[in-house]
Amino acid sequence: MFPYEVVSKFTETELHLYRYIMDNTEKVMYMRVRELADETHVSAATIVRFTRKLGYDGFSEFKVQLKQASKEKGKKKTADTIEVLEEFFERTLRRDYDVSLDKAVDIIDDAQLVVFVGIGTSGILAEYGSRFFSNLQKRTFYIKDPFYPNAAQQFDNAVMVILSVSGETPQVILQAQNMREFGSKIISITNSSKNTLAGLSDINIPYYVTQEMIHETNITTQIPVLFLLEAMAKKTYNRHQI
Repeated sequence: MFPYEVVSKFTETELHLYRYIMDNTEKVMYMRVRELADETHVSAATIVRFTRKLGYDGFSEFKVQLKQASKEKGKKKTADTIEVLEEFFERTLRRDYDVSLDKAVDIIDDAQLVVFVGIGTSGILAEYGSRFFSNLQKRTFYIKDPFYPNAAQQFDNAVMVILSVSGETPQVILQAQNMREFGSKIISITNSSKNTLAGLSDINIPYYVTQEMIHETNITTQIPVLFLLEAMAKKTYNRHQI
């Protein structure tokens, strides 16, 4: 109901209204516009302009959406992680993941350095992937700063392993574009194969699990990413143990 791009342009008065509504949602849902105006010490016209700025015809429509959002918020439940993982591992048995993993290992094996990239939760997993590969004697580096200077210019003969649930994060896409510009290889792990990052990658490994959002936060399980990172690392290491 309150997109960031709209909230970021609120005036002081609009921010005051926004904060009051957030702190008193259950109360505001049943107020008349005049009652809200008295409570917040603004004019009724200001409230109407505020709701129109958010894309509603007026205060009445805004209240309807506020009630709906509150109802959905109360009913929101997360998916059962065990069921999600059972579906994932069942698919790994049916799909030819080994072919994709082997192609990724071919690229990693030829590189002198593996650079792991991710933002937010994916950034934590990038750090984990870097450490796990290092444990198995591969030279690695990780980037979880979205504004890190172009890695492709700094590292010779490197492959970038990019982690992103959506494959559409602008800073991640920019890193991938820079990597391709300087001739480096890209391996991406995303939740589907239909995204911009997958299209920029030499190898894309999708894991296809139910995507989950709590408010604006993506809480899609990342256990499949751990599985795929460890599988790639072990396959890379085992090639040299024959």
